[in-house]
Amino acid sequence: MAARPYWKGQIRLALVSIPVEIYSATKSGATIAFNQIHEPSGKRIKYEKVVPGIGPVDVDDIVKGFEYAKGEYVLLDEEEIEGVKLESKKTLELTQFVEARDIDEIYFEKPYYVVPADDLAEEAFIVLREALRRSHKVGLGQLAMRGREYVVSVKACGRGLVMETLRYADEVNKAASYFRDIGEGDPDEELLDLATTLIDKKTGKFDATDFHDRYVEALRELIDRKKKGKTLNIESDGEGSAETRGSNVVDLMAALKKSIGGRDGVKAKPAAKKAAAKAPAKKAPAKAPARKRA
Repeated sequence: MAARPYWKGQIRLALVSIPVEIYSATKSGATIAFNQIHEPSGKRIKYEKVVPGIGPVDVDDIVKGFEYAKGEYVLLDEEEIEGVKLESKKTLELTQFVEARDIDEIYFEKPYYVVPADDLAEEAFIVLREALRRSHKVGLGQLAMRGREYVVSVKACGRGLVMETLRYADEVNKAASYFRDIGEGDPDEELLDLATTLIDKKTGKFDATDFHDRYVEALRELIDRKKKGKTLNIESDGEGSAETRGSNVVDLMAALKKSIGGRDGVKAKPAAKKAAAKAPAKKAPAKAPARKRA
């Protein structure tokens, strides 16, 4: 495996210890970074660390401070900060198991792939993986990595395991403070049926490759055009016009019906049988007389 492990250690389940390696399961997206440029000279702008009334200062004279009151700081040097960092223990002990659905998705933070460290660890690793899969449970524990302690979950994933760091309770804003003003009444049943039908119509299997960062792609196109000395004329496509934006009143029923019916609106209903019976039947075209053979 070409990638370097993010962490090496062992997963402990009671008296069973399984040597494992952990790798980051994600990577940074294709972001575009900009620098600030002094346009008249074309040179990059640099920043200096300065103190008001003193001017530029030496980097060695800078320490970290915590503001406990307005303008009042507790000063800490790097040695003092390093002294309270948690030692990176090489053991992840699974102390609790819960149903996967019991953990709200908002608590999940960052995923890592977990693999056995060697061939000797593989048998115990597979046993743990299949036990988690069969029980539909995830294991929970705490792990110190790079000076910080994390709550983590471990679950089966394909032929391996996925470990995910979880946010602590005080890192998650309570939803009630944001949702309290939303009504509790039940929606109109017909509207609900239409919305459900629309969801069913657009239901499919998730494929991450179906989605692209259109903003980054557009920025790259703009940069390429600028490099070639071209200009990019961005025109409105007509959607979201002032007339549309000027009103928040939407005919929800009509909008849902149009969405289900496609671009041309709701599919036309079949004509009534009575109307079909009254319509005159079309006469079959008369056959041309057969030509006589010579």
